[in-house]
Amino acid sequence: MSTVRAFMDRHFLHFNSREVVDAAKAYEAHIQSGGKMMVTLAGAMSTARIGRILGRLIRKGYVHAISCTGANLEEDVFNLLAANDYKIIQDWRALRAEDEKALYDQGYNRVTDTCIPETIMRHLEERLIDVWSKAAKSGERKFESEFLFDVLSDASLEQHYQIPKDDSWMLAAKEMGIPVYSPGWEDSTTGNMFAAACWRGDVSTHTVVKTGTEQMEHLMRWYLDASGYNAMKKNGASKLEKPSVGFFQIGGGIAGDFAICAVPAMIQDLEMEDCPFWGYFAQISDAVTSYGGYSGAVPNEKITWGKLEVDTPKFMIQSDATIVAPLIFAYLLGE
Repeated sequence: MSTVRAFMDRHFLHFNSREVVDAAKAYEAHIQSGGKMMVTLAGAMSTARIGRILGRLIRKGYVHAISCTGANLEEDVFNLLAANDYKIIQDWRALRAEDEKALYDQGYNRVTDTCIPETIMRHLEERLIDVWSKAAKSGERKFESEFLFDVLSDASLEQHYQIPKDDSWMLAAKEMGIPVYSPGWEDSTTGNMFAAACWRGDVSTHTVVKTGTEQMEHLMRWYLDASGYNAMKKNGASKLEKPSVGFFQIGGGIAGDFAICAVPAMIQDLEMEDCPFWGYFAQISDAVTSYGGYSGAVPNEKITWGKLEVDTPKFMIQSDATIVAPLIFAYLLGE
């Protein structure tokens, strides 16, 4: 029986399809050489159920950190707890404004063809307010993802699962102990909930959730360890014993912009001239280089910003990430 990997090797030979296979092969080579990988999630990848395959990739040890939008952070958990209650709109392009209002009145929030019920948001809100308020009273401070990990650690939650545990990338990240950063979390549903909870006094202080700059410092320190830089310094070596951390970017926006800036911050702002550049770069985006759009910036442009080196393996795949990312991940899993 033919595999996804065999099919891609045989048919994805030129142009954009060749770039997909080359990116997958270089990703695999990076891991096999001892390198770590940062994956960034923009768009609505969690709503598109990327967790079904990303969770397996995390558990296999092919993903070592995640940077994602607040929406991707929470929507993996929404899906875990309410996938059967979602409404799917087959002909979503034909929806009229009146149809959208009807969905709103029914308690649905639409993401392209998928409508998420408000009920699951309120269910999660209740649990989050509980962990936020307890942390505020005890003086504990955490990242947004860590509070969601606390919710996922509650044994009473499992009775509400509507999909297999293996299909949740957040559960996989929690199990594997990898860091999950969510820059700009304030614009998400749970970020809005937190602001409202502070307004009402349900949570006594905004500072219970760590800031974006605290996430950046944590990421910088994680990078130095994951890249082998700290070991290099400790051993008195002049170069890394393995490739530095790779960067696999799905979509554009803040999830990728935030994470990739960790390296130039150390080189240019901390003046760590021997800090290694990112050791691999691939991006899947439907954006093109025009009108100053960063999401469509070609990889070489990142050299001028101190993010990539001249010889860093670089791949730019201009396609639909909901199609291409699962293909690459399946290739890596040997499916």
